[in-house]
Amino acid sequence: MLLSLEPRGQQSRAMLWLSPVLAAVLTLISGSLLFLALGHDPLETLHTLLIAPLSDWYGVSELLVKALPILLCALGLAVAYQARIWNIGAEGQLLIGALAGSAVAINIIDWESQWALALVIISGIVAGAAWGGLTAWLRTQFNANEILTSIMLNYIALNLLLFFVHGALKDPAGYNFPESAMFGDASRLPVLSEDGRVHAGLYFALLALVAVWVLLHKSFLGFQVKVLGLDRRAAGFVGFREKRLVWFALLVSGGLAGLAGVGEVAGPIGQLVPQVSPGYGYAAITVAFLGRLNPIGIVFSSLLMALLYLGGENAQMNMNLPQAITQLFQGMMLFFLLACDVLIMYRPRLKAGLFKRSSAPVSNEAAV
Repeated sequence: MLLSLEPRGQQSRAMLWLSPVLAAVLTLISGSLLFLALGHDPLETLHTLLIAPLSDWYGVSELLVKALPILLCALGLAVAYQARIWNIGAEGQLLIGALAGSAVAINIIDWESQWALALVIISGIVAGAAWGGLTAWLRTQFNANEILTSIMLNYIALNLLLFFVHGALKDPAGYNFPESAMFGDASRLPVLSEDGRVHAGLYFALLALVAVWVLLHKSFLGFQVKVLGLDRRAAGFVGFREKRLVWFALLVSGGLAGLAGVGEVAGPIGQLVPQVSPGYGYAAITVAFLGRLNPIGIVFSSLLMALLYLGGENAQMNMNLPQAITQLFQGMMLFFLLACDVLIMYRPRLKAGLFKRSSAPVSNEAAV
C-alpha cells in the first residue's frame, strides 16, 4: 500500500457533525456529473429530484408519509448501533410486523371496536420485536454474528410475506392478485388531513422519537448501552450484563421496525401487498449514520432520504430516468459519509522510504 492511515491526535467534533453535510454536497456534485454524462441538464434534474416534489402541500404530506417508516426503523437501529450491535435486519423486522398486523386485521374486518386498531398495532410491534429477538438469541446463545443472521432473516421474512400474500391471506375476491382484502375501517390509522395522506402514525413516530431520546440521553439503561458500545470489557467489569443489553437493543430495534411495517399496511396502503417496503429498512441504515445516531439528527436525515424516494419517482415519470436512481444516491451518500469520517478520524500518510533507492553497493555478480 502506498498510503497508511494513522489516528489523529484529536478529532474535531464540529467536523464530525459537518461530515454529513459535506457528504450530501459531494453526492449532489457527483449526481450532477452523472446526469450530465447521461445527457440531462444537471440543474433541471436536481430541481426535479429535490425541489419539485415539495411544490405543494400534497407533496409535503407525501414526504412525511415516506419519512415515517424510515424514521422509526432508524431510531431503532440507533439504539442497537450505540451498543455496537450491528443489526442489518430492520427490513425483515418491518416486513414481519406488516405481515403479523395484516393477519390480525384480516381476521377482524367486521370489528367496529376501538380496540381493533390497538390489537393490529400491538401485533406488528410484538412480531417485529420477536424477529429481532431471533438475532439476539443466536448472538447470545451461539455467538453468531448478528450482521449475517439479521441479513439472512431479511430474506426469510420476505419469503414468508410472499408465501402468505399468495396463499392464506390472499383476497378470494381479488381476481387472483397477490394482495389481501382491504382492512376494516376500525383497523386503519385515521388520516390527519383531507389534503394529503398523513396519518396518525405521525403520533407514534413522535412518541418513539421522544422515547429514544430520553432512553439514550437521560436514562441509566441508555448509559449502559453506550458503555457497552465503547468498551465491552469495561462494561463487564462494572457489572453491566452484555447479554441482557444485546437482547434489549435488538428487541427495541425490532419493535420499532415492526411498528413501521404495521403502520404502512394500516395507514397509506390499507392492505397487505408484496411491495410493502421499497427498502425502507435498508435506507434506515444510511439514515442512522447520517444522523450520527442522534434522534434529532435522524429526523432530518429521514426527511432527506424520503425526499430522495419522492424525487426518484418524480424523475422516473417526468425525465424517464431509471428507478434505481434513488438507490444510487443512497449508495453515494453512504460512501461519501464513510470517506469523510475516515479522513476526520485518520490522517493519510505516504509510506516513508517507499521510493528510496537502496544505498547498499551492488556487486558485479549480482548485476549480472
